[in-house]
Amino acid sequence: MSSSPRIVIAGAGPAGVAVAARLAQRGRAGEILVLDRYHFPRDKPCGGGLTGHMDPAMAELGLRLRVPYVACPEAVVRFGGFERRIAMGKSVDVIRRGEFDADLVAQARELGVEVVEGEGIASYEHTEEGLRVHTSQGRVLTPDVLVGADGAASRVRKQLLFNKKATPHRLFMCELSVPAPAHLRNTMTYDFSLMSRGLRGYLWLFPAPEDRLNVGLMHYPNAGHALSGRALTELLAEGLEGYGVALPSAGVRGWPVWGYHPKTPISEARVVTVGDAAGIDGLTGEGIAIAMEQAIVAGDAIDEALRSGDYGFRSYRKRIRRATVGRELALDRWLAKLLYEGSRWQDWLALVLLDDKVLDMYARRVDGTEVLADQKLRLYSALWRHSLRRSRRLKTLRQHALASAPE
Repeated sequence: MSSSPRIVIAGAGPAGVAVAARLAQRGRAGEILVLDRYHFPRDKPCGGGLTGHMDPAMAELGLRLRVPYVACPEAVVRFGGFERRIAMGKSVDVIRRGEFDADLVAQARELGVEVVEGEGIASYEHTEEGLRVHTSQGRVLTPDVLVGADGAASRVRKQLLFNKKATPHRLFMCELSVPAPAHLRNTMTYDFSLMSRGLRGYLWLFPAPEDRLNVGLMHYPNAGHALSGRALTELLAEGLEGYGVALPSAGVRGWPVWGYHPKTPISEARVVTVGDAAGIDGLTGEGIAIAMEQAIVAGDAIDEALRSGDYGFRSYRKRIRRATVGRELALDRWLAKLLYEGSRWQDWLALVLLDDKVLDMYARRVDGTEVLADQKLRLYSALWRHSLRRSRRLKTLRQHALASAPE
């Protein structure tokens, strides 16, 4: 390839590879250069759950799941003494990110895409001649389009937003070399009990390949509950004790991520972002399937720009928002604000946990058999039911909370 590929993709994770795969389907494999500052396989903190929209997105992109995984046909939702098991419409697969991402890079190369490891994006600038991209190895590239798929710490995102400060979500994760507890095998566990201790999010326990257990927690940004990394790690250890799982003194990884906001700029002339750089699911912290779905939209928009010569990407944010992935992200952002931000978290948690129809709807959202954003009438009906049963549900929830209170 020449020193000036037409498309430079910053980041060779799922988002970057998916954009490359979409463009390869359009006959542009030889016009792409993917850069990643790391060498694969590389460690990547993540829950590893491939939720339901992942299968159709990968199929549409021509990508395959070729690494070991644990199929989870069931989920458990808990809060103190409350527990409910939910059968998924189709299994959610849990992978190990190091293996998964490395194989996606291999698949991109099989499609004829050039992927360079150990070289990232340092900065970019607009000139009269077009775009100029500076790499961490001192190279200067002049592509027609730059794709920011370089994760939560995206240099492209930072420059696009002029380094605007924002409060990130916090995720803490550790992979343990122990099997999942017997009653949680092939089961994804979401535990909201720590919300009584100040967490604004949930604890997860996912069985991983090779008899491993992926554990972690998500904390939503909230000025009233600005927990430190140390406090969050202590909460993670506390939550795992109830499952008979000990958190090691080393190995816990914490990282910031940015929740999707429909008004946050995700593109400018000759530049688009995708995946974590564009924003994750604010309610669940999900990112992998979202990256794949966004990449389909991004790849099509880039192909159209290259054919038309119009590199403004003025409609890109709207295209993401109107796609199924954008509609789901916008709804989850609204739900996250209700559940995590205000002082009435018990009220909204009671709705989510104690209304069987709401739990089932969200299970269908997770397993990909239903688009929750298309179920507004059912959601409004759930709100109406909750208004009639609110007092009784709150009492029940508080009784369950006593079971999770420290002695």
